[in-house]
Amino acid sequence: MAVLEIGFLASHGGTSMRAIVAAMASGELPAHARVVICNNADAPALAFARDQQIPFRHISAKTEGGESAADAAICGALEASGAEWVVMSGYLRKLGPKTLKRYRGRILNIHPALLPKFGGQGMYGRNVHAAVIAAGDPTSGITVHLVDEEYDHGEIIAQHTVPVLPGDSADDLQARVTAAEPQFFVDVLKSLAARPSRAP
Repeated sequence: MAVLEIGFLASHGGTSMRAIVAAMASGELPAHARVVICNNADAPALAFARDQQIPFRHISAKTEGGESAADAAICGALEASGAEWVVMSGYLRKLGPKTLKRYRGRILNIHPALLPKFGGQGMYGRNVHAAVIAAGDPTSGITVHLVDEEYDHGEIIAQHTVPVLPGDSADDLQARVTAAEPQFFVDVLKSLAARPSRAP
């Protein structure tokens, strides 16, 4: 089983990132956290990285003077850290062409619905679960997918279903999906570590 060298991108708390780092620490997941990059200077994910002694960077269009420069800085920071995989943990910005090209086929995102339904711009957090409830779908779930130039569009790697129960509110469904996300992401990464010779 290979050891995954992972760089994380987060905008806020980085819930899945925290579970993945914990799985690394316990020996459940053969991986190293190489860097945490946030576009938000106040992101709790940065404080977490500091506490865990993981290298971290605050990089945004504002700090770098534009989207293209931010893309170059993100790509450079990931490369300098030794990251071979990129995990997006609640990162709400589109990645730029330089980062996408360098890590093509190795950038993973987790989405709180069964793509290709309920994806795209603006479909994050509670918005996703409200849309599922409004559609009357009996099942929702989680998707881990590769990241490309479009929101929630890349190749699906794995999915996990979560039932929509009678009388569920968007908040009820969100709580159930959110509770299942971290371990599912860990399990997907474990499966990738078991097939190191090829990208997903």
